[in-house]
Amino acid sequence: MKTPDWAELTRFAIALAEASADAILPYFRRNTAVDVKDGPVWDPVTEGDRAGERAIRALIERHYPDHGILGEEYGVKHGRSPFTWVLDPVDGTRAFVSGMPTWATLIGLTFEGSPVLGLMNQPVVGDMFHGNPEGAWHSYRGDVSPIRVRRGVPLARATVGTTAPELYRSAEDQRRFQDLRARAQLTRYGGDSYFFCLMAAGHIDIAMDCGLQPYDIAPLLPIVTGAGGVAAEWTGGDVAKGGNVITAGSQPLLEEALAIMAH
Repeated sequence: MKTPDWAELTRFAIALAEASADAILPYFRRNTAVDVKDGPVWDPVTEGDRAGERAIRALIERHYPDHGILGEEYGVKHGRSPFTWVLDPVDGTRAFVSGMPTWATLIGLTFEGSPVLGLMNQPVVGDMFHGNPEGAWHSYRGDVSPIRVRRGVPLARATVGTTAPELYRSAEDQRRFQDLRARAQLTRYGGDSYFFCLMAAGHIDIAMDCGLQPYDIAPLLPIVTGAGGVAAEWTGGDVAKGGNVITAGSQPLLEEALAIMAH
């Protein structure tokens, strides 16, 4: 395969994020109608989610018509290319409908199923994180700087971020999480995908969530790995496909966490 032009693809991903923000923001803090998806937990969706994904899909289909698309709201469009865009227009819809600016738009690109480029955008705050095989970066209102994980931190001094403890629904997952939380220095909640980016930027040491879908994690993995972080699915699955995901700033810290969760 010819080496992709990562700069060009990143610019396109940024354009997708900007287009989705224009479509989503008119619905934020407007008490917009909330629908609920079928499933075991309360899983809201709004017209903001749908409008954001439609805006992204329209640009992909115009500029890269051969590429596949996997989106949370509109499913799969099979492409003729080995590249597939993976989309979550509003990751953290519970935060979105609560008026909290911790939701984000996630845009990823996979090659033959492996994540190669990812972007997280929070347009209210002005934070954007992106990563590819050349590294990872944070942009705050246009000011771009490279990011790196924080290394050399043992679990006893680590900060852990996860969306909510009640999302660890099985007794075994709850035990795993509580065992890890009890040994960490600090645990924070409510960050959704932000935590994975804050881990990549060296502000926290572990980001983890359970029951993730591919569109929840595939866009974040190139940011994590581009910044020097590591990731695993703690039951042994393919982390790019979602499931129970833990990321850390170093391999020793990840192994320490996994060992505790395995007991």
